[in-house]
Amino acid sequence: MNLQENPAGPVGSRRARPVGTRRGRIAVAVAVGAAAPAVLASTPSAAAAAVGTPGYRVSATIAVGSLPDGVAVDPTRHTAVVTDEADRLSLLSLTAAKVTGTVRLPAGAHPGAVAVDPTTHTAYIANPGNDTVSVLDETTRTVTATVRVGTVPAAVAVDPTSHTVYVANRTANTVSVIQESIGKVTATVPVDTTPIALAVDPRTHTVYVTAYSSHFRGNEVVVIDGHTATVTGRITVGRGPDGVAVDPATDTVYIDDVAVDPGTGVVYAANSGSNTVSVINGRTRRVTATLPVGQLPAAVAVDPTTHTAYVANLDDDTVTVISRTP
Repeated sequence: MNLQENPAGPVGSRRARPVGTRRGRIAVAVAVGAAAPAVLASTPSAAAAAVGTPGYRVSATIAVGSLPDGVAVDPTRHTAVVTDEADRLSLLSLTAAKVTGTVRLPAGAHPGAVAVDPTTHTAYIANPGNDTVSVLDETTRTVTATVRVGTVPAAVAVDPTSHTVYVANRTANTVSVIQESIGKVTATVPVDTTPIALAVDPRTHTVYVTAYSSHFRGNEVVVIDGHTATVTGRITVGRGPDGVAVDPATDTVYIDDVAVDPGTGVVYAANSGSNTVSVINGRTRRVTATLPVGQLPAAVAVDPTTHTAYVANLDDDTVTVISRTP
């Protein structure tokens, strides 16, 4: 297993602002040629300046919910689910680049992280406001179950081969394990430190949990065996690890808010301290582009079939869509 750390530094609080009333927007950036590292602007004020930038251009702006905090892609249907802090889910068609529906969650849920099982077309939404996970049927666009987990669920990930859901409970210092077929928590794994984010390697059924706390062990990645739901190791990393992603093709783990395109080996790292996304060649481990996005990028997801990345920007109510040509 290889472990790479993003040098961007720690990510600030994603829930420092109260729920607002503004409508968010999605800025769509489309690659228009194979060029050297280019600059992409995603905010409306910067859109005009971005037009004509070699390799990238802003092609559309789509209204979404207020304070978008999470995004997940269903690559088999080319759809996405975006959470916002107004207790709403925006359902997107990625081919049409528009919102095709919304789903309301209970008041005070404050949905954040979201993950999709692309084989069952089911989305799992972590609700830190009421300590639950909402189960969304993407086909019927209805919430089919609400699962009680630990306190302040901060992250969620799906193993699509075993159809198992893992939830990092930030203040409970645990990871909840949910079997999709049963629809309830089947195990709770103590991690003895504050879990912030997690990712699953579906090939080995290994779960990687980023965690930090001045009261416990410090900054580390906790390794969980998905077969036994037990902690099998701990890896010390840099200050304030706030995200993690796995490339199952290479068993490489990336630390910070990142997503990997397994088809190209390209890694997208959201740097909230500088409001940028670093595009990294996963094979050479070199940054090939640094793209300005919206304010406080909080999450990033990749559609591996279209090689498109989606970045949720918490502080300016946008989702930047980064596309590239072959």
